[in-house]
Formats: sequence, structure tokens, C-alpha cells
Amino acid sequence: MGAKTKKIRAAGKFGSRIGTHARKEYNAIEALQRKRQISPFYKKGKAVRIAAGIWKCMKTGKIFAGPAYYLENN
Repeated sequence: MGAKTKKIRAAGKFGSRIGTHARKEYNAIEALQRKRQISPFYKKGKAVRIAAGIWKCMKTGKIFAGPAYYLENN
């Protein structure tokens, strides 16, 4: 994987091969999915994404399946 810079963030791995609009959208999605989100098992706890559709509650340690990119916080 290529180096990431502060300005380009996660889309730095694409270099100049992809346009700016696509890189901005990619950065928005990437930042959202890597953010810690509210766990369905413990409301004060956080869930972190392990892989596409696989999540782990940091408080209880439970591993569960869910949406691929981000949990729905309804």
C-alpha cells in the first residue's frame, strides 16, 4: 500500500491515477467506516470494524455481523 499524506489521507494509495472527486468521496466513506460507532450490545460501548460486515464491541468483546461499512444508529 502506498504512503498516505495528511492532505490526501486514505486516497493517497491511488496516487494521481484517480480524479479529485472520486478521491474525496473515497475519503469520506473511509473515514466513516473506520470511526468507532455505538455498539448494539452496550450503548455506552463502542464497536470497531474488523472487516467488511464483521464488527467487534470493544466493551463486551462480542464479535458480530452487521452492515458492511457503518452501523445504523437508529
